Amino acid sequence: MALGTLLAVALAAGVLAVWSPTFALVLLAGGAAGIANALLSMLGNERLLDRRNVPAFVLSSFLRLCLFGIVPVALALRFQSLWTLAWFFIGFFTPLGLYGVLLRRAYARKIE
Repeated sequence: MALGTLLAVALAAGVLAVWSPTFALVLLAGGAAGIANALLSMLGNERLLDRRNVPAFVLSSFLRLCLFGIVPVALALRFQSLWTLAWFFIGFFTPLGLYGVLLRRAYARKIE
């Protein structure tokens, strides 16, 4: 999932760089943050299943939410455009979108 996301975001950023290099960098930052968020979410979920420590899970989720909530705001303040947020969130949610597509294909193959 991470490699596919990285490839998709890098290709989109390459095309976007022709129009706006700044937005291309923001898209790459969003993709990297989305991959990191997905991996940290998986790690947190595995730890929750292993240790059954709900307060630690809630704290780690809150810290992850704060971290990935601050990044787009900092980028938007730096580059002064609402499109900065749009390109960041497109990159950020790309891992989730690709995961959904791959999951749908896997279920379709399983049913047949």
